[in-house]
Amino acid sequence: MDVIEVSHLRKRYRDKLAVADVSFTVGEGEIFGVLGPNGAGKTTTVECVAGLRTPDAGTVSVLGLDPRRDRHGIKEHLGVQLQSAVLPERIRVWEALDLYASFYDRPADWEELLERVGLADRRDAAFGKLSGGQRQRLSIALALVGNPRVAILDELTTGLDPQARRDTWELIEQIRAAGVTIVLVTHFMEEAERLCDRLALIDDGRVVAVDSPAGLISRVEHEQSVRFRPSGPLDDVALDVLPEVTGVTRAGGDVLVTGTGNLVLAISQALAAHQVVPTGMRVERATLDDAFLALTGKKIEI
Repeated sequence: MDVIEVSHLRKRYRDKLAVADVSFTVGEGEIFGVLGPNGAGKTTTVECVAGLRTPDAGTVSVLGLDPRRDRHGIKEHLGVQLQSAVLPERIRVWEALDLYASFYDRPADWEELLERVGLADRRDAAFGKLSGGQRQRLSIALALVGNPRVAILDELTTGLDPQARRDTWELIEQIRAAGVTIVLVTHFMEEAERLCDRLALIDDGRVVAVDSPAGLISRVEHEQSVRFRPSGPLDDVALDVLPEVTGVTRAGGDVLVTGTGNLVLAISQALAAHQVVPTGMRVERATLDDAFLALTGKKIEI
């Protein structure tokens, strides 16, 4: 069952078209990713889904409700953590949760929620004293305090160190396991590939593809990449002439060969003929970066 339906969404800010044409659906129980570079229209899209902005055209349905016309109904079922969300520096963790819980008819037990997000020992800490990872955990708790069926998490791990990022990923997986459908806005490829069941790739305000991470990657996996370090001098022409090879590039001392067919065998035979031994030869699989580049002609800069 689809819990979110977005059809031909469009939103303009004066002379800037932020969202040109965005359509996707989100199934119940999914972690659905909205992936794209900064300025692609991701945040504007989810703000329209949450009812925080009014689209100029198109339709949005969340659990069968219109986010603008049915604000109270949406509020009881939708939790939102926005990228720009900030709290007063002196507000304590428990005070923030108690305040947010008062906004809902049937809030979650925020004491239990503190345990769930790993902040029980920071209950009395001021917001200004929390680390980046702890602030994000509090943001997640605030998005969940209304007992939502759907949670929107926008650029959740931006600015976090690698360990805090991975801890947050584990928390998101736990939330989904508890039955919450999640819309995750991100520009981190690794995050999207690990967490998301499906992704909408957005570029310049348009959806360029919707698929699983594996499905998107498979679109560019018709080519292989083989990387190795040659034991001695090697002319690129020795590989370029092979019918299986489509490209040869160098990075430092490494040689990266792209191609099709039995590429590894063809390279190995050519190297043997030139008395070159490949060190550390490995086949590199395509990534979401490769898929985004193939679909949009650009890379996401972090």
